[in-house]
Amino acid sequence: MTEVSKFYMLSHIFISLVGATLLLAIWSNIRQRFKQLLEEDDTQKRVDKGLLHLSLAMFVWVISGCWSYVGHHFSFENTTGFQFGIHLLSIVNNMFLLLALFYFYYAPRFIYNNKKNINTILIVILATSIITFTLSNFSEVKDTSNGIHISGIPDLILSGFLCYLLGISFYRTFAHRGLKIVGIISVLIIVLVLSSQLSEVFISYGNDFSNNLIKIIAKTSLISIFLVLATTWVIRLANMPKPNEMTISFLDWSLVKISIPTKGVFDKTIDFGSKTTQYKNLLKFAIRRKYGEGDSQSLMVSLGGEIKNQTYLTRIIENTNSILELDHTQLLERRDLFTFIGEGRYRLRMIPNHITIDTTLLEEFLKIPENKDYSTLFKTK
Repeated sequence: MTEVSKFYMLSHIFISLVGATLLLAIWSNIRQRFKQLLEEDDTQKRVDKGLLHLSLAMFVWVISGCWSYVGHHFSFENTTGFQFGIHLLSIVNNMFLLLALFYFYYAPRFIYNNKKNINTILIVILATSIITFTLSNFSEVKDTSNGIHISGIPDLILSGFLCYLLGISFYRTFAHRGLKIVGIISVLIIVLVLSSQLSEVFISYGNDFSNNLIKIIAKTSLISIFLVLATTWVIRLANMPKPNEMTISFLDWSLVKISIPTKGVFDKTIDFGSKTTQYKNLLKFAIRRKYGEGDSQSLMVSLGGEIKNQTYLTRIIENTNSILELDHTQLLERRDLFTFIGEGRYRLRMIPNHITIDTTLLEEFLKIPENKDYSTLFKTK
């Protein structure tokens, strides 16, 4: 084992251990301080474990570094068992990163809070580990004449897919939080992370010094991005309106009075005017939240749902911001008013007691033929 390799491995272990411990400590502290916000959806019992999974991924890096150091120190790094261990740990690391994306609000919609697709991806990860194990046990195809580690290809493909998801998720997250430059840097870092794994497959890629340098820079930079992400999460939670402090009153057709103290909004009246579709959708959410029970408190927002597209939710928020003339520090986000509870279902965040609907308005709403199903909400009240 060269001095360069020894330096990289020991640095990798130490940096990953410190980063993982810091993230775990931050996640634990956030959980204690913002427990009410993180667990406001009692029906789902959902706890945000994004940072936890990121810290677990880094703890896997620590184990991987220890495994590599032991393998090189005792000279069994060329054995099948050692190579399988490296690939297996890499796959476990990918699994934790994918699980973390389940909690990323700006992750691609097919993975954010979608248990069905997450399970499918986990099955793919398991299949990848089986393929890696199979290839690692056929020494005659492990290294080809073209200088490629065949056993590392499945892991590289999975890592490429993961880096694609991370790049999109990080860029969207930082861009929506006013840190577009950080989003761009995070994408470049993720590209660097992927390039650092090419030497595991392509034997002639780079040299010992350059490959280890790229790896240590990529890992250190990625940990820094994780810490910035944790910081923005704290700021986001601190500025997020609490359900029990918000109030909304439906006064008449197109007229809504809303109060969100955290955003500096106190009893402001919103006139949706000609935007009747947005007003009706908001009223539907309010009626279900106030009078519904369990799943009936939410609405399906999808092509086959009652609201056909998530764009309708975005327009409610955009027009509310425009009518209230809020500055950039007060602007409402979709998550401020709506809770995404999974599988395409959304629910108004205000607690039922803080939702007021004019009696005459409610009667007129229920008389509309397309709203007849809402009458069943009152039978259990």
